[in-house]
Amino acid sequence: MLTIVSLILAFIFSSFLEYWLHRLMHIWNWFGNRLTSHYNHHKNQNARLLGDFKDYSMVAIIFCPIFFISPEVAIGSILGGVIFAAFAAYSHHLQHQTPTKYILMKVPVHYLHHNYSCRYNFGLSVDWWDRVFGTYRPMEWSLERKQVTKNA
Repeated sequence: MLTIVSLILAFIFSSFLEYWLHRLMHIWNWFGNRLTSHYNHHKNQNARLLGDFKDYSMVAIIFCPIFFISPEVAIGSILGGVIFAAFAAYSHHLQHQTPTKYILMKVPVHYLHHNYSCRYNFGLSVDWWDRVFGTYRPMEWSLERKQVTKNA
């Protein structure tokens, strides 16, 4: 039971990290443009499924050990982080390739982030944290919209 609870907590914590790391890439230009390839990601609209999974898994492996208070919690934390990494990579890839098929949200917020306004909708796979921190912006959208590169 402790493993399941820690898995769920690590999944939620990983979504929190995803939101804030992505938002930090937009707040702090050095972090988003020099340390990472985030600017190129906005410019080229690239989403690499396996590459993203590797990157997101590394974040989970770095941050989820704060939950290592017992072997059961450690296993749950690692599994929760890696499961979230797979979920986030899939969500990110799908919102770039075929956003109309992303049915886990009312609107594909990452698609909106890239194509309408880089100042809102920082979640890649869930919109919970955008709603909590006031950066969620629902809007009418179309696949024909040109990408936004300003303030990437």
